[in-house]
Amino acid sequence: MTRKLSHWGRVIGPAAVLAVVMPFLAWRLGTGPFVEGVRSVNGQALAAATGIGLLTTLCCAWRWRTVARALDVELSMGTAVAAYYRSLFINVTVPGGIVGDVHRGLSHGHDTRKVGLALRAVAWERFAGQVVQILLTVVVLLALPSPVHAAMPLVVLGLVVAVVAVLLLARLRPGGVSAFARVRDTVVADVRGALLARHARLGVALASALIVAGHALTFVIAAHAAGTTASLSRMLPIALLAMMAMTLPNVAGWGPREGVTAWAFGAAGLGSGAGVTTSVVYGVMAIVAALPGAVVLLVVWFRSTRLPAGRRSKRLALEEGAAHA
Repeated sequence: MTRKLSHWGRVIGPAAVLAVVMPFLAWRLGTGPFVEGVRSVNGQALAAATGIGLLTTLCCAWRWRTVARALDVELSMGTAVAAYYRSLFINVTVPGGIVGDVHRGLSHGHDTRKVGLALRAVAWERFAGQVVQILLTVVVLLALPSPVHAAMPLVVLGLVVAVVAVLLLARLRPGGVSAFARVRDTVVADVRGALLARHARLGVALASALIVAGHALTFVIAAHAAGTTASLSRMLPIALLAMMAMTLPNVAGWGPREGVTAWAFGAAGLGSGAGVTTSVVYGVMAIVAALPGAVVLLVVWFRSTRLPAGRRSKRLALEEGAAHA
């Protein structure tokens, strides 16, 4: 029952956000910015999104492979790239934003017979990416003018307090062998062995930074395709704010991103309508960049139809489990 409630919560929550944000924006701004966003997409923007998407996906796959191998789960680069493309395509077409990652972890775990470790590898590589994204976002928002520039000192103070609290929690030594102690020890061991190890930390950090830069560049290209001529120093903070919005509950990336871009563009004097148009262009570019994942899904499906009955039933059970995770 708890698992079903959790599953439906991850579906209904993002859908509710979308159902509130989009009608509100359409009521305030009209449907024009949305229509203009679709019309503004051009071949050059889509080609740029595909090329940048290839580079960022390679970085994602390499980061995942590095973390997985540090946790003693073998993963080839070719397999990682194909699986990551499949994961991205699922994430931009299925509500929740993490279904593709769960599927990726379960599939890798099934192939290596290490489901738990494989899921942890996916979780930690995504966590590393989020940490680097937050740090880069804070640095840029502190350095460049933005709608939230005045509030950034308080944000930094909050982050420092949160980090200190986590470190104190990690050092806490409860009596006996409790579930909390076991989880804490596992988390500390994973972070030290997979993220902070000498052979992994610099590569994981660099790959994550390149991924953030690629997504921000894609957003800037989307803004220019939508007709915005603002300088890079004005667009970069907004791009990073939009990317942070996409970590909130959403439906295939849509919802919070449009709300934040409308507000940020308006606060920056660029027009809320232009923000929605840019967000729509970016959304279309993201879908196109993830299309190779659809090819991977078709290849996997075709191969699964050729598997013996026993192996095919196990594979189908795994995919159903991923869809309901």
